[in-house]
Amino acid sequence: MELYQVLEERRSIRKYLPDPVPAATVQKILDAARIAPSWSNLQCWRFIVVRSREKREQLAAALAGGNPAAKAVAEAPVVIVACADPKASGDHDGKAYYLLDTGLALQQLILAAHAEGLGTCWVAWFDEAKARAVCNVPPEYRVVALTPLGVPERRPSPRPRKALAEIAFAEEWGKPLP
Repeated sequence: MELYQVLEERRSIRKYLPDPVPAATVQKILDAARIAPSWSNLQCWRFIVVRSREKREQLAAALAGGNPAAKAVAEAPVVIVACADPKASGDHDGKAYYLLDTGLALQQLILAAHAEGLGTCWVAWFDEAKARAVCNVPPEYRVVALTPLGVPERRPSPRPRKALAEIAFAEEWGKPLP
């Protein structure tokens, strides 16, 4: 699939078919995350692949009340737990680079999953202590996000996006691009 097509067509998926995801496909997707850029090439991220129904349900229980992704986390055949060591990345001028680094890696993972015909959904609203306990994450690492992974039950229509003129400026804030 061509890059711009992947970017245009990717959607957050919250309902999955029970079809298993081959280990080789998961590894290919994780490899896309592995080669993501990071601050000073420190690669602070780590990924846990959760296939066990029991652990997926425990992770779903860690989601904050009312989080619409809880069912997806419980029912997707795979959940990837993205962790990062904040000390293995920069923290400058109040910017915690481990969050950006892990976000970049997850974006590549999400796009690779879509290119492989799979769906994902970025999930960051959860009880970190509960998620940490489910996956036995060491104390120096933060659990940054979860993403269910599987064959989408359906492909949603595009959601509205702001016009480029609303979000991009030339030379200074508010000056329209030519």
